[in-house]
Parts: sequence; C-alpha cells; structure tokens
Amino acid sequence: MISKAKVGSEELNSCFEKLLMVAAGNSGVGVRMEAAVITEWKDIPMELLLRIVSLVDDRTAIVASGVCCGWRDAICFGLTQLSLSWCKKNMNNLVLSLAPKFIRLQTLILRQENPQLEDNAVEAIANFCHDMQELDLSKSFKLSDHSLYALARGCPNITKLNISGCTSFSDGALEYLTNFCQKLKILNLCGCVKAATDRALQAIGRNCKMLQSLNLGWCDNVGDIGVMSLAYGCPDLKCLDLCGCVRITDDSVIALADKCLHLRSLDLYYCRNITDRAMYSLAHSRVNNKPSLWQSMEGRYDEEGLRSLNISQCTALTPPAVQTLCDTFPALHTCSGRHTLVMSGCLSLTSVHCACAVQAHRTLNTIPHTAH
Repeated sequence: MISKAKVGSEELNSCFEKLLMVAAGNSGVGVRMEAAVITEWKDIPMELLLRIVSLVDDRTAIVASGVCCGWRDAICFGLTQLSLSWCKKNMNNLVLSLAPKFIRLQTLILRQENPQLEDNAVEAIANFCHDMQELDLSKSFKLSDHSLYALARGCPNITKLNISGCTSFSDGALEYLTNFCQKLKILNLCGCVKAATDRALQAIGRNCKMLQSLNLGWCDNVGDIGVMSLAYGCPDLKCLDLCGCVRITDDSVIALADKCLHLRSLDLYYCRNITDRAMYSLAHSRVNNKPSLWQSMEGRYDEEGLRSLNISQCTALTPPAVQTLCDTFPALHTCSGRHTLVMSGCLSLTSVHCACAVQAHRTLNTIPHTAH
C-alpha cells in the first residue's frame, strides 16, 4: 500500500521522468523556470507540480503523492477530482489509505467491474472528505445501509450520487440520506430494487427540491404514489428514467406533465400500463404552459419541452396519440440518425413520423424521375 511503504527509487525516477515529459510537452528536455533548470524531482515548485499532476492520469498522481512530504501535502491539498476505476484489486484498501490524505476531494469515481468496496471505505470517505459533491459507487454489491448512513452524516453537500446496482440498500437508508443530502441534483438508483420504493421517492420529493435527473431503471417497486410525489416535490426535474417500472400508470405521467415543466427526457420503456391519456397529457402540457413558461422567450419555443422519449414496448399506445405528441414537440424525431422518439416493439406505431421525416418523404416524391 502506498501509505505503508516508500516508493522505490526506480519507480520515483520513472514517475519524475513522466512528469517532466508532460511539463516539457513530451520534448524530453529539462524544464526551465526563472533561468533554473529542473533536473531532480525536489526542484519542482509546487505550482508547477500541481499543474503537471492535473495533466497526468490519476494513478501517476497517487504515486507522485508518495515521493516526499512536500509533494504529498501539495497534491493532497490541490487535487479535487479522482477516479480509482482503474484499480482492479484492493480498491477498498486503497480508499482506506487515500481518504485521510485527500481531504479536499470533491469528485470521486469508484466504479467497479467486480465488487470490491466495503462499508469501511465509504465510512472513511464520509469521515474525511466533507467537501464531496460527486460520488460514484455503482456496482458496489458489498455495501450495506451503513454506507448511506455514513454519507448522510459526513457528506451533506453531495449533488451527484450514483449507487446504481447497489442492491443491498434499503428504502429506509435512502430516506435517511435525503434528510441530510438535500442538495442532490443527479441521482442514479438504477437496479436498486430494495431502495427505490414509493416510501423513498416520497422522501426524495419532500427533501430534494433541486433534483434535476433521476434514474429509476428496473426498480419494479416504484408505483404511482412515488412518481407523483416526485412530480409535486421536484419541479426542476429534467431527466427521468422509469424503464421497467411496470407498476406505474397514466397517473404518473399526468403528474409529471402538469408539475415538471422543464422535463426534457422521459424513459417509459416496458411501462405497459401507459395509454393514450399519458401521451395527450404531455402534449397538452406543452400548449397549456406556453404562455407562462415561454412568454418573452421568442425564438426558443422549439428548444423547450421534451427532447427525448422512449415508449418502447408500450403496446397500449395508438398512432393518433403518439403522432399528436410528436407534432407538439419538434425535438422528437423518428428519422434516421436522430431517433429521439424511440418506439421499438410498438408495431402499431409504424405510421408515426416526425415533421422532418415527412418533409424528406415529400421532397423525395417531388424529384422528377429521368426517363429511361
């Protein structure tokens, strides 16, 4: 571990050479500053060191922090973003080692292919990294509710949290987190079946008023009560992924249409209880809210409203309702290369086309054919 052993001289020399090459623009020559030539790692001023560290990969930055006390203090104090996703083994021990040193971290990416993180690592982050704003713990299958309790107490300024795939978290722990982390703007709960329930969504709607993006993909315990609580409590919501939330009905979409006037992206994949009522409510919200929301915004009307909608496998929908929605939101496209209105598996909707697709078809038909 970096904290328990001195970095070998060969590794230090290699690290030093790499840093100097970055600073010299890969020229391989010494770096000059104020008429002095830097030939040894001890000669590098702290400002230059931090500039160099910002250009190298995170692994090299961590190695550099072990060179000497001066480098360690400078790098640990100056580094605010770090990704350890490259660490395939012993990530948990690495976090335990680094958290007490990198106390100024604001962004930490701990995405894993194989689960490594345990609760004590997250507790270390919460105990030392109080400025944390963005944290990615996705696929941390070993974590329990203790991690969410620790984050709630130690990192109340988090604005972006990814705990997708953390299947052991409960809705009670998530509710507790929202009581403290009320600045959340982006939250990924994809696959968190136990945590993402109506109870948790009610707490999010009650506490996280600034929420803009929420992923609830494949959280099949989510129902109308939860989504409606979100709609009423999070008016700034722009992106919502409800794919696989099989329990929701038109009531959820109607609430979103009425209350979330800034909604840009909505994923309803495999929500088979969704009917034409939901589509018409989205279309009508555009018309009804135009005077209040887009007054004095001439020229930007086409930029507002839904820009992405996935209704794949929503087999109860009919062409008139979806075509009305498509006509209402010019940013929804069915044409090749854009496809912001996704309707896979809806064989009855093959006649639905966006305006530019229709125009392209008309243009093609008006081109005179050369006689053979």
